[in-house]
Amino acid sequence: MILEIEALNFAYKKEKVLKDINLSAQKGELITLIGPNGSGKSTLLKCINNYLRAEQGEIKIKNQALESYSKRELAQIIAYVPQAAEMNFNLNVFETILMGRKPHSSWKAGDNDKKITAKVIAEMGLEELAFKEINNLSGGQRQKVFIARAAAQKAELILLDEPTNNLDLKHQLEIFNLIRKEVKNGKTAIVTMHDLSLVSRFSDRIIMLKDGRVFSDGNDSSLSAASINSVYGVEVSLKEHNGKKIIIPEKVV
Repeated sequence: MILEIEALNFAYKKEKVLKDINLSAQKGELITLIGPNGSGKSTLLKCINNYLRAEQGEIKIKNQALESYSKRELAQIIAYVPQAAEMNFNLNVFETILMGRKPHSSWKAGDNDKKITAKVIAEMGLEELAFKEINNLSGGQRQKVFIARAAAQKAELILLDEPTNNLDLKHQLEIFNLIRKEVKNGKTAIVTMHDLSLVSRFSDRIIMLKDGRVFSDGNDSSLSAASINSVYGVEVSLKEHNGKKIIIPEKVV
């Protein structure tokens, strides 16, 4: 078990955002968190990564309490890709991905760190971008680089907050293919998403959040018209294509 969460509660000041969250994650799973804006998806990722401290409950990483890890130790296990990640200084792609090795190296990257970075760049098809400045890339290209940085980190658990947000169809598919590749290599990925059709296509498990609580936790079959109506307040039609669901919004309830 890579992750266990028991009775987790979190509030911003007096506003309770997460309420009695219980869930777990196994090695080699792609888990998607879905739910309306404000349902607690991003907050949950930040609690798992220890960016935010829960007021009640327990998070265990590899059977050990989250708070028992140092920042460096936790960064060797968890990689976090936030929404719309930005670079405040203009490194090139190689240097950006090399930053993923920081939890494993001293103040200066060594030859092995550079070899790992070069291998990740090759595996993810980023050779042509390797020495281009990160701030000169398109949104989709930058997102691929940030996922490559997480891959170079060699973390066992990858947290991605809306990684396909504002990307075109091609880059959405490329991003999810990269995530699935990491999962196939034994990593665990927890992703927040809004596109329910993409969620159906790529997820091993789908966790629906409503008002800060886990509404459902299951496979593709949990994406029913009734559950979507209850969580999102929208009537939908469901179609099937190659065994996966296509969700078509019809009207607001």
